[in-house]
Amino acid sequence: MAKDYGDTSIKTLDPVTHIRMRPGMYVGEPGTGAMYHDCIYILMKEVIDNSVDEFVMGQGKRIDVNVNYDTGETSVRDYGRGIPLGKVVDCVSQMNTGGKFNSDSFQFSAGMNGVGTKAVNALSSFFEVRSFRDGEYSEAYFEEGQLKSQKRGKQKTAEKNGTFIRYKPDVKVLKSFKVREEHVLRRMKMYCYVNAGLTIVLNGQEICSDHGLADLIADEAQFEKLYAPFHIKTKQFEIIFTHTNRFGEEYHSFVNGQYTTDGGTHLSAFKESLTKALNEFDSKKKFDGDDIRDGLIGAVSLKIMNPVFEGQTKIKFVMNDIKGELVNEMKKEILAALHRSSSEAEKLVKKIEETGKIRSQLNTIKKQARERTQATSVRVPQLKDCKNHLKLDKIEKKTGKPEGSETMIFLTEGQSAGGTLGNARDALNQAVFFLRGKPLNTFGVGKEVLYKNEEFFNLIKTLGIEDTLDHLRYGKVIFATDADVDGLHIRMLLSTFFMRFYRQLITDGRVYILETPLFRVRNKKEQYYCFSEKERDDAQKKCGKGCETTRFKGLGELNAKEFKDFIGPDMRLTPVTCSDDVDVEKTIKFYMGANTPERKDYIMDSLVCDSSEF
Repeated sequence: MAKDYGDTSIKTLDPVTHIRMRPGMYVGEPGTGAMYHDCIYILMKEVIDNSVDEFVMGQGKRIDVNVNYDTGETSVRDYGRGIPLGKVVDCVSQMNTGGKFNSDSFQFSAGMNGVGTKAVNALSSFFEVRSFRDGEYSEAYFEEGQLKSQKRGKQKTAEKNGTFIRYKPDVKVLKSFKVREEHVLRRMKMYCYVNAGLTIVLNGQEICSDHGLADLIADEAQFEKLYAPFHIKTKQFEIIFTHTNRFGEEYHSFVNGQYTTDGGTHLSAFKESLTKALNEFDSKKKFDGDDIRDGLIGAVSLKIMNPVFEGQTKIKFVMNDIKGELVNEMKKEILAALHRSSSEAEKLVKKIEETGKIRSQLNTIKKQARERTQATSVRVPQLKDCKNHLKLDKIEKKTGKPEGSETMIFLTEGQSAGGTLGNARDALNQAVFFLRGKPLNTFGVGKEVLYKNEEFFNLIKTLGIEDTLDHLRYGKVIFATDADVDGLHIRMLLSTFFMRFYRQLITDGRVYILETPLFRVRNKKEQYYCFSEKERDDAQKKCGKGCETTRFKGLGELNAKEFKDFIGPDMRLTPVTCSDDVDVEKTIKFYMGANTPERKDYIMDSLVCDSSEF
């Protein structure tokens, strides 16, 4: 029976309580810290954004950042103007309060809503702020968003103007997390790339960029550039791009120094303007947009007054009313750059023409592959599909996410584990794809090999990514393998496939590994499923002497009833991520290439032996 819905059912929450109750509205989903956009990094970003805004206004070229990767405790000290002393408490605790509403004080700021540091304050077990201005200071100390003390006076020791903030994320609200160093380092690098001349000192490590976006492309493309990057700067935007022989396309986009990882209006304008410019540059040919963008790596930075973002996390820029004008301006500048560097433009055109020829050949192979599969079966024989599917072009009003985001497909080894999964799954949202043993090692092969390989062609067809990732059919792609040597090898082979040909799925956070229990510990009254040796040891203590401990060797040992618990709402997933490793191609080559002797030496040199065993 539903309770009566009356006046007493309506509640009004103060801002701090509301932020702590609904953190996802302000800083995104809490997460574990494994993903780049988990809120633990958004908290850090909200504080550092204010310091970067000072640099943009010509105030303070250095920011000191210290992070405890175990606890998340973070301090940020900039050398800008410092928060006005009489407004220190208001600026970090009163919603809709800040200096960004005044365009004279901050002309090109990403933070416009007066929310950021207030959310950090409310979600921290403690939050400390101190402002230094012309020999005076003002400070305040908060716990769980509530002011505990404040002080103002003359400085006892000389301090440069600026602001110091220190906070510790509250585990009572954000639950368990682990700050990953590579995610923090990448954020700091991105700040410096888009703000040439800014120096960030992260835990004593100095990070800076003299050439801005040119350094970004140089680091990301390394020695793979096919021609000297085209670099364009105007008062409103900065563009740089080149090509490599990688598959797919890669972009880095910014608005007012804000790293917009989901792109938006400025990125789509760049793509459209590049296609138009190249077709006008070589009017005798008609280049296809997909051919132009394959292998492209580029960066776009936009400066604009009063930007509009999709949500408080500001990872997507949405101002479609300016797109037409932006396309025209970008096209004009790109066209001029192509004419200025005609020799490099010829290399660019040659790359596009080669891509077009390969695509034509690939289409023939695709057609043959489709005819081959249609001759044997209309359906993919290795697939147990689900009823619902991801539709990236349809956004649900209630969640703001694409329709079918909760759908997933398990890639599992063999019929044994796959059969258990197939019986335990939620047929509405969970599909299963059966791998026939170990898949092909795709390192060093071209895309045409994938379409000649029946298993990979069926997988590509199942995922719906034959022509574009926009048709992806599942919200999550999950590796469900045994936790033994063979299972780990299959994970490596699948990771290599996605990393080489569909890396965007990994960077978009769509590829995961399913964690399944390694042990079962039980006595006559209770039983525990354990995912690590530590959990096993803890369970054995709870169950007492004489308890039974079972080591699971594979997924097939779990029955459907047991498995249902491990693929339900609380399933344990580890994301497959691409860390800030500019040598990622070199890394894949080392582990998956034909250099067996070198790899064997590395393994032998890296072995750790327990002396107690000898």
